[in-house]
Amino acid sequence: MALVQYSDSSEEDSLNNSPPRPTKKRRQDSPPTNRQAESSLPPLPRAFHDLYATSTRVSVRDDPSLHGGRKRVIPHVEGNWPTHIYLEWYPSKEELSTLEDLISELEHIFSKREVKVHSLLRSDLGVQLPLHISLSRPVVLRTEQRHSFTELLQSSLQSSHIPIFDVSTEGLHCVSNYEKTRWFFVLRVKRPKSDSLNRLLKVSNRSLARFDQPPLYESLSSERSKDKSISRNGTDYSACFHISIAWSLTEPSTEDIERIAKLDLRDISSLRIGFDCVKAKIGNNITSIPLSTGAVD
Repeated sequence: MALVQYSDSSEEDSLNNSPPRPTKKRRQDSPPTNRQAESSLPPLPRAFHDLYATSTRVSVRDDPSLHGGRKRVIPHVEGNWPTHIYLEWYPSKEELSTLEDLISELEHIFSKREVKVHSLLRSDLGVQLPLHISLSRPVVLRTEQRHSFTELLQSSLQSSHIPIFDVSTEGLHCVSNYEKTRWFFVLRVKRPKSDSLNRLLKVSNRSLARFDQPPLYESLSSERSKDKSISRNGTDYSACFHISIAWSLTEPSTEDIERIAKLDLRDISSLRIGFDCVKAKIGNNITSIPLSTGAVD
């Protein structure tokens, strides 16, 4: 189910020629307004975000003009289901403010070349969006593969006994997608205790290889040749893991990179992000797979 985009209320007001009603003074014993009560409301359960993770569909065909110039990496084909494995992070209000300040500095840097920087923190309606660390490329499963893949990924993660963990960020970088059509501004993350990111990557890549899907960061041939057991002594891909916070259709220039390198990132380096589950998005359906709560092995 997707949230419906309603027309702006100000547009309706402009069509109303009746004089405005006098403002009523709120009595002292009146209940608080929605805005006043907002801070006292408990946070939404995590599962709620999964139910409303799909954006509003505004076209039945790929139209880059509706998505800031982005082009669909995986063409829509009947019976194909875009799939992504990832770790999700909803920044707190304080963390969100820190990230918004950083993106404002990026916008200032690129404004000199009139290059648009698109934030990944909020939707077009201003709603906060989750950020993530990818554990797979955008891949495709067939309709008949969805259930068996989900079962395999769940069982593989459960048998791996990878515990819940935290990561901290270290530095801002710019990386492109595989097609060199978009450039992302990303926060690198430090290697966590128990090497959890590398271990999760192996589980994800191994599961996808069983369905003839390409791995993330590793070559498909080397992944298939490995023993079925999950080794903790393989290649270290810690330098590859990141959290994207913004993107652009224009490749940064050498001068842009130099200016980015001079940004004050002390507030960013203090961020600590906890993960307790892996998420698998197949089409519009999201499955949350919990990590182990036992002792770190």
